[in-house]
Amino acid sequence: MTNTDLTVIITTFKSENKIAECINSIDKNVKVIVVENSNNKKFKSYLEDKFKNVECILTNDNLGYGKSNNIGLRKVKTKYSLILNPDAILGKDALNNFFMQVKKKINFAIMGPTQTKEEPSIINQNNKTNLVEVDEIKGFAMFLNMEKFKSIGFFDENFFLYLEEIDLCKRVKKLNEKIYFDSCIEIKHLGGKSVDKIFSDQIEQTRNWHWMWSKIYFNKKYYGFYTSTVSALSELTKSLVKCIFYLLTFNKQKTIIYYFRISGIVNALIGKKSWFRPNIN
Repeated sequence: MTNTDLTVIITTFKSENKIAECINSIDKNVKVIVVENSNNKKFKSYLEDKFKNVECILTNDNLGYGKSNNIGLRKVKTKYSLILNPDAILGKDALNNFFMQVKKKINFAIMGPTQTKEEPSIINQNNKTNLVEVDEIKGFAMFLNMEKFKSIGFFDENFFLYLEEIDLCKRVKKLNEKIYFDSCIEIKHLGGKSVDKIFSDQIEQTRNWHWMWSKIYFNKKYYGFYTSTVSALSELTKSLVKCIFYLLTFNKQKTIIYYFRISGIVNALIGKKSWFRPNIN
């Protein structure tokens, strides 16, 4: 197995200041598909001119993490794919160590690395056994055995943001497929740093709206209407109390955050799709 058996998928949105460092950490022989959630032709030209192993797909709209990754995954022709966040940086041996496990003929659907905020260590795991079977892994870096996903399918596109990878892992486990975590594969990931800081207010509102919506949708999908509704009403009560408190204490930023949480809860409760998008031009 070699790196030419791999395609990397990176979903981006206002990630111009992060993406180059991420791509530079990927072996130049590896095909990279960037799915950009806009119609930014300048960004596409920049990436494809600078990096000869990169194909940039413009969605012409902000489709979200799951749906955008699915667009990239459907174009994969290699045996394996690596879903990677644009604010993630591969350690020197990260890809080699993924393939070291592949060579051991391990039966897996998904493999995940250790997340570090420091520079990744140089680890050669020829003689190491570091795999632990788990129920789920974090979505910033997911190494997929593409053959398995012919029957599993990819991400649930009803999620716009949050819990998509947990949902995918649940479906993998339901089909008795294996998910592994490898402590010797390190990938640097700061988390929440993919989008430029100048959009932080809009992104924070989006995160709060979708965290609530996705949580209720997820609970409804796996635990039923009654359980999800009870949980949602509890979240709604807490958010209303906090919203009123911050309004009365003139904390505008916190008031807005809890307003968006309330909106996400209400929309999920009444069965509306995850329609909210950040107001970024």
